[in-house]
Amino acid sequence: MANPYRDLLALIPRAPLLVGEVVSVSGASAVVELPDGGRLTVRGEATVGAPVFVRDGAIEAPAPSLTAIDIEV
Repeated sequence: MANPYRDLLALIPRAPLLVGEVVSVSGASAVVELPDGGRLTVRGEATVGAPVFVRDGAIEAPAPSLTAIDIEV
């Protein structure tokens, strides 16, 4: 038997996983700069200059240091 509530939740998109670089740290929060230049204030601890994964306003994990490449099609 199908569960209508679970079917509804499946239609709602989850929060995206973003990557960025920590610009500043203040206590238990940090400012993360995204590749497009936007900045987010998020919860979590990290060092300045470290790449991190961010989701739902919190640092999830450290990200690898890779070079970003834009490819136009």
